[in-house]
Amino acid sequence: METISRERAWEILVKYNKEPFHLQHAETVEGVMKWFADDLGHGADRDYWGVVGLLHDIDFELYPQEHCVKAPELLRENGVGEDVIRSVVSHGYGIVTDVKPESLMEKVLYATDELTGLIWASALMRPSKSVSDLEVKSVKKKFKTASFAAGCSRDVIKKGAEMLGWDLDELFQKTILAMRSLEPSA
Repeated sequence: METISRERAWEILVKYNKEPFHLQHAETVEGVMKWFADDLGHGADRDYWGVVGLLHDIDFELYPQEHCVKAPELLRENGVGEDVIRSVVSHGYGIVTDVKPESLMEKVLYATDELTGLIWASALMRPSKSVSDLEVKSVKKKFKTASFAAGCSRDVIKKGAEMLGWDLDELFQKTILAMRSLEPSA
């Protein structure tokens, strides 16, 4: 696996993305991916997992109708390797691309991308506005309410859990823990 530096990935990201929400989402997914790399025994590849997480929505802000279709062109123009490009594109599997997540890292990205949005929206409903005290049961309740964070695909989250061989509780718990690791300590 050949990766680019985090600094270079950030330069590429901000070249095409200016919205604070998109940048925050990119950094959240980056951090979640690094946490999972460590948790799943792939700590040696954590920077690679993080770069893929950071760049996964590279084309979404400028080209929402061509999401995951425009990404390879933008990434190639910036010297990003084909392994990163393939992984980035795979998170749109079954929605906007037919590139299926194959590696563990790609499956984690696919499963957690939408879920981070649902968890973040759930946390914002809490008095603490934090994932620090968020529990799986709260996320499950919100998950079952289709109108809550309606933009977060429940089908993708379910398929991602299946790809990983995890039940939703396990996926929710691990992703909450990953997101907790990103919050500043009190």
